[in-house]
Amino acid sequence: MSEYHIPVMLGPSLDGLEIKPNGIYVDATFGGGGHAREITNRLDDKGHLFVFDQDEDAEANLWGDERVTLIVSNFRHLTRWMEFYGVDGKVDGLLADLGVSSHQFDDPERGFSYRFDEPLDMRMNRQQALSAADIINDYDAGKLQKIFSSYGEITNSKTLAQHIVKSRAGGAIKTTGQLADLAEQCIKGQKMRYLSQLFQALRIEINDEMGALREMLQSAHQILKPGGRIVVISYHSLEDRLVKRYFKSGNFEGEADTDLFGRRKEVWKTITQRPIEADAEEQKINPRSRSAKLRTAEKVKS
Repeated sequence: MSEYHIPVMLGPSLDGLEIKPNGIYVDATFGGGGHAREITNRLDDKGHLFVFDQDEDAEANLWGDERVTLIVSNFRHLTRWMEFYGVDGKVDGLLADLGVSSHQFDDPERGFSYRFDEPLDMRMNRQQALSAADIINDYDAGKLQKIFSSYGEITNSKTLAQHIVKSRAGGAIKTTGQLADLAEQCIKGQKMRYLSQLFQALRIEINDEMGALREMLQSAHQILKPGGRIVVISYHSLEDRLVKRYFKSGNFEGEADTDLFGRRKEVWKTITQRPIEADAEEQKINPRSRSAKLRTAEKVKS
């Protein structure tokens, strides 16, 4: 587990789930298994935990418990797998700790970080074809600008996109170091923040993170039983905004759904009116928690 990361807001996560000893739970982002272990510790012999991770490296973090089932898959396929195991609509709670694990950031070969000079990759699932190098070298300036603006919220995204397209004319951009050096010539504001925004934008595009999140949230509503809980930990405003809207209205536009009489249809009961953030002590011990926001909702009983 230490090779991945310390579980973020472990206590608030478990509190939000309100774990029943004999319940069925899903950890949609297994990673180092920190959250999963604590969930399992609260289950009795009849309880069960399904854990998802599309990164095959996560399998090494299993600890041999018959109450835990690993599913090597993107969490966007929740419904399909829960139907396969016969628990669709019977799940008591789901936890999703979004973002990239420290293990992935710290492994130079994965190409997630500008701290190293390694091949541009950033694939969470290394079986897929599309990599960061493909995007940087093949997308036109317009598509690059849209990615940088939408997913990285980079203010001079047009300038950066045009600079990359012009630079790659002299040879392919193959490494994280090359990309970081090019971006430095366009930086506005703080260097590390700017590069983080750039690499975040590429990672989200490559792994279709926003699309996967939408599908996961919709699937969560289907697989949870009435009164079941969902806890989501997000790390940037794009994710948090999406989760907030979905919990509030049951859709991603944030528009209330009403019946023929104008009465609002309640899909979720929001448990956390405001997102929970890590306390000062945790932020000091675990820097990854500094940007984390935790939201909890409960499926409305029909």
